[in-house]
Amino acid sequence: MKLAGIHHVSAITADADKNHDFFTRILGMRLVKKSVNQDNTSSYHLFYADAVGTPGTDMTYFDIPNAGKTQPGVSSISNTAFRVKSEQALQFWKERFTKHEVPHHEIMEKYGRQTLYFEDFEGSRLMLVVDDGKGIPYGEAWVKEEISADHAIVGLGPVKLTVRNATSTERVLTEVLGFTHAGSYPSDVAGMPDILVFTTGAGGPAGEVHIETRSDLPMERPGRGSVHHVAFRVPNMEDYPKWEQLLRSQGFMTSGLVDRYYFKSIYFREPNGILYELATDEPGFDSDEPMESLGETIALPPFLEPKRARIEAELRPLSINK
Repeated sequence: MKLAGIHHVSAITADADKNHDFFTRILGMRLVKKSVNQDNTSSYHLFYADAVGTPGTDMTYFDIPNAGKTQPGVSSISNTAFRVKSEQALQFWKERFTKHEVPHHEIMEKYGRQTLYFEDFEGSRLMLVVDDGKGIPYGEAWVKEEISADHAIVGLGPVKLTVRNATSTERVLTEVLGFTHAGSYPSDVAGMPDILVFTTGAGGPAGEVHIETRSDLPMERPGRGSVHHVAFRVPNMEDYPKWEQLLRSQGFMTSGLVDRYYFKSIYFREPNGILYELATDEPGFDSDEPMESLGETIALPPFLEPKRARIEAELRPLSINK
């Protein structure tokens, strides 16, 4: 069994309307699914991805209006990257971020690639990374009036985990999930160990987890803009129950097999407390909506459809529903 890379990253927003504006208008991503948190149906769950919702391209947000401010620290997913195709695209985004007053840093090299750190209006810690296309394939660009196919975001890149002690996290990635240690690069913080890079699938940014050791930080207190979990791709249905058996055999408490309808999932926490999900590539976001109209209405999986009237009545009004 082998994981095929990152499947999705799920985070928290306190303002779904502004979140939608940022990811669709500023970043040019497509809203491929407007649904609800299946564990708390009074909350929206928004999925932003490439043109067709390719696994490995979607950043999702749970809408929690009263979410407090994130206090960064360890036991966290402290950065989420998105892939672009070239350094020219990165320069385009730097200019666009300046135009739209998006907080960002200068373009920097990390692990031999050009990167651009930026934040959304809630302080989500994000990054663009140039992907040369030699690893996990690009997603399909969602072309917008101001954003060409050459400049568009084409999928998720590495996630960075910040932990106090990396050893147990490394062990889970390599000995349980089958990642390989691919290298390292210097920390941005003087005196801290190098950031370690682990990879899976066909490689490249879309298959990487970076581990940062920070002995100087407290435990993160999550809030708006923080990441809830990262999901890794299970490329075929045959392996899905086998992963559950493997995790149980290694002593992990899991969620069991959870049917999210658009994909099937298994959740568990690694020893530093970070929540992982293993999610299948199939069946996909067009299971209940035509590809051309993804994300235009509130989509509910079949097991929630009988409760639609009550669910929609409890959801707060959003401008994206108009």
